[in-house]
Amino acid sequence: MLFEKKIKKPEIVFDPETQYAIIRSSICTGEKVAGFKSKVDGHFTEVMLIRSHEDEIRFKETYGIEIIKTEY
Repeated sequence: MLFEKKIKKPEIVFDPETQYAIIRSSICTGEKVAGFKSKVDGHFTEVMLIRSHEDEIRFKETYGIEIIKTEY
């Protein structure tokens, strides 16, 4: 109990009505960033850096996302 892993609540709110989840991937460096893109004006809100497949899984689990698109 002393070293229980705490589950963090998402700091950024995801609204599927006005946003969709994407991973932005750099063609040059290969850096990947997960976040949400506005359906209205295309504004991207960065949530987390994706360094491994486990990071992508954690992002999906945190926000309840099943399918995520990749944008280059």
